[in-house]
Amino acid sequence: MAADPAGTAEIRGALARLRRMTGLPVAFGGLVEPGRARMRISEFSGATTFALSGLHVISGNGLGGKAVARARPCAVTDYSLSRQISHEYDAVVAEEGLRSVLAIPVVVRRRVRGVLYGALRTAQPLGDRTLNAAVDVARDVEQALVVEDEARGLLADARSRPAPDPAGGPGPGWEQVREAHAALRALAPRIGDPALRAELLEACGLLTPGEAGEQAVLAPRELDVLACVATGATNASAADRLGLRPETVKAYLRSAMRRLGAHTRGEAVAAARRSGLLP
Repeated sequence: MAADPAGTAEIRGALARLRRMTGLPVAFGGLVEPGRARMRISEFSGATTFALSGLHVISGNGLGGKAVARARPCAVTDYSLSRQISHEYDAVVAEEGLRSVLAIPVVVRRRVRGVLYGALRTAQPLGDRTLNAAVDVARDVEQALVVEDEARGLLADARSRPAPDPAGGPGPGWEQVREAHAALRALAPRIGDPALRAELLEACGLLTPGEAGEQAVLAPRELDVLACVATGATNASAADRLGLRPETVKAYLRSAMRRLGAHTRGEAVAAARRSGLLP
C-alpha cells in the first residue's frame, strides 16, 4: 500500500476540529498536488456520499479552486446559485446536498498546500465567527506542516551522516550529530503523521551507538529532556524546545538522573552516553 502524501494526516485530523469549532456538519479537504495547479479532495468528515471523493479541483475553478488561486478564504451562501464562483463542480456538490460552503487554504511559506472545506446542507450566511474559527483550524495545520517540513529536512541530514563509532570516541562532527539527535527527539512528539514520527525515532537510533533494547532504560520524555540537556540547553530552553513547562523538564530530568544513578546533569549525560542512549 502506498504511503499517504505528506500532510494528509494533518488534513484528516483537522476535519473533526473544524466541525467542532464551527458547528458545521460537513467538512472535507485535500492537498494541492506538487507541481500541479490542482488539489485533490481525499479526506471527509460528516459526508453521506462518495460524490466528492477523489475530485480534482483546478486552481481558479469552483470555490476551492478560487481559494487556491487567491490564497485566501472564500465562502458562498448558496453554492449552485453563487455568482462569485465558476460552476464546474455543481453536480457533485449537489449530489452531496451542500449549499453554504467555505474553503480555507492551508498556506505554508507562501505556497498553498491544501484546502479545508466546511459546509451546511441549507442556504444561510456563514458569519465571521464561523469563518474565523475555520481559519484558526487551518493555521494549526500550517504550523504542523512547517514542523513536518523541518523534520523531513533533519531526517534527510541524519540519514546522510555516518553512524557514530563508539570505539572511536568523540571526534569532529560529533557535536553536530548530538544536535541533530536532540532536534529529532524534540520534533518527534509534535508530528501527527505516525509513519513520519516512527522514521524520526528510527533515525535517532541510527545516531546512537547503543542497541535498541537499551532505550528502555529511560522513558521517552526523559530521553527527550536529556538529549536537549546534552547539547547545553538550560531547563528553560529545553522546555521551550520540547513544548513543556520548565517544572516538567526538571521532573523528567530528576527521574532520568535517578534511573541512571547520577547526581548531576553532567553525570546523567555521561551515563546515558556510556549506555548508548545518547550519541
